Amino acid sequence: MKTLVCEKPGQWNWRHEEKPQIADDEVLVKIKRVGICGTDLHAFQGNQAFFEYPRVLGHELSGEIEEAGDSDFKVGQAVLIIPYLHCGECLACRKGATNCCANMRVIGVHQDGGMCEYLSVPATHVLAVDGVDFDSMALVECLAIGAHAVRRANVQNGDNIVIVGAGPIGLGCVQFAKANGGRVIVVDMNEERLKFCSDEFGVDVVKAGPDAALKVSELTNGEFASAVIDATGHAEAMMDSVNYCGHSANLVYVGLTKGEITYTHTDIHKRELTILCSRNATLEDFARVTDLMREGKVVSTCMVTHRSSFDEMPSVFDDWLIPETGVVKAVVELA
Repeated sequence: MKTLVCEKPGQWNWRHEEKPQIADDEVLVKIKRVGICGTDLHAFQGNQAFFEYPRVLGHELSGEIEEAGDSDFKVGQAVLIIPYLHCGECLACRKGATNCCANMRVIGVHQDGGMCEYLSVPATHVLAVDGVDFDSMALVECLAIGAHAVRRANVQNGDNIVIVGAGPIGLGCVQFAKANGGRVIVVDMNEERLKFCSDEFGVDVVKAGPDAALKVSELTNGEFASAVIDATGHAEAMMDSVNYCGHSANLVYVGLTKGEITYTHTDIHKRELTILCSRNATLEDFARVTDLMREGKVVSTCMVTHRSSFDEMPSVFDDWLIPETGVVKAVVELA
């Protein structure tokens, strides 16, 4: 089979390998779509945390069952892959928090991923989804991260919610916060993405900058937000997110930075602020995404701005790194 490897930052290489052999508890998936995530972009650029080279990227994956092993899946069945391989034994797993397993192995990050024609996966980490196209299935993982962050934020009907960062994860947070009944305000530097949020999702938007907190205050009658979800991964934006929080608010970091973040203690103490992190997603989040997709309350295809074939991807990937090309979400198609 044909496999695309990121040998080192900035370098792709093609390999031809044998089709994987599966164990009894695994299935073999014929990959149909690979969604390109910020993790893939950062890994190619050499600034992704928890990463080693060479690596086959790709963790937003959909396809068809090629071999079912001892599972109940059927050959030809359309599936998505849950890329978070948890141990089932650590403290987090015993508490049901499989998304932050102490021994986590993420497909496409800690081990080789789906930029290949076939991938063997534990049957427990494959989800059959009827009535949803391959593009949408490949983006469920991205949306599930947003769904988990909104669940961590405890968004309730009527709450004012600020989402900082209008990238793919942020756009997922917007949709799930709305699905929970939240009144959403999006903060971002990119005016095109703000316009997209306003036009596509009908939410209020604020351009990031010195006046952003004042505008959030005006939109919330001076109360600010019950929950703020930061999806930027930029330390300065993560620290500024405190300024959008109302008293007793939840501040959730779904973005990840390698840098340090600091606060003036009185700013967080006077609010009795709860600061949370949100990592990955659980099966419950994946199921919620697919349910809301079927109901038409959540869409993913609106985020797809760029696509390529598997063969063409190395030649266009550099363009996807450039903000001026307007990439929101790119999808790779395998025949």
